[in-house]
Amino acid sequence: MKQFIVIGHRARTDGDFSLNDMPGGAGRMDVLCRCVNSSFFLSHDLRRDAECYLVLLGEPDPPKTILFRGDTLRYLSPDERSAGSLIKKALALPCDEEFRESTPGVFVRRGGLEQILSECNPAILDEGGTDIRDIEELPSAYLLSDHQNFSESESAMTEHLQQVSVGPAVLHADHTITVVLNEMDRRGKTSE
Repeated sequence: MKQFIVIGHRARTDGDFSLNDMPGGAGRMDVLCRCVNSSFFLSHDLRRDAECYLVLLGEPDPPKTILFRGDTLRYLSPDERSAGSLIKKALALPCDEEFRESTPGVFVRRGGLEQILSECNPAILDEGGTDIRDIEELPSAYLLSDHQNFSESESAMTEHLQQVSVGPAVLHADHTITVVLNEMDRRGKTSE
């Protein structure tokens, strides 16, 4: 399974935001929606062997994690509003430390990065890391940040993880996911 974990530093943790104002009122939820779309969309199909975790750290009730699973995902269209609507529905559910399904393939739980790191060992996508083309065995899980850098506490939690770069230029988070998936496709990386 190909996994992408995206930290949304200001992303709202309730469904009280307008789909017309995801950059502002939702705490840059638009960035996270683009990451969801980049994780799954192919021409006329979805990647069924991918998962995208959104770690929401904004007000009013952080942290929460939304999980999109490609093998069961339904109702996602290739626009930000579609992903935003599925996130709103997930955030409307009461949740605890176990994932709860809101719509097919979309889950929500209470908890954040620390919990995810106890469950998997992602590489960090960072411009200072080893170039992805120089890595012999590609990781299957990747951690990246939204439009903000990792916080000091996040950096401390992840300092032991492998760092991977997608090239010399700093890219948007969703574009970085696309480049990683392209490299996996070129190497024939399939579900594990």
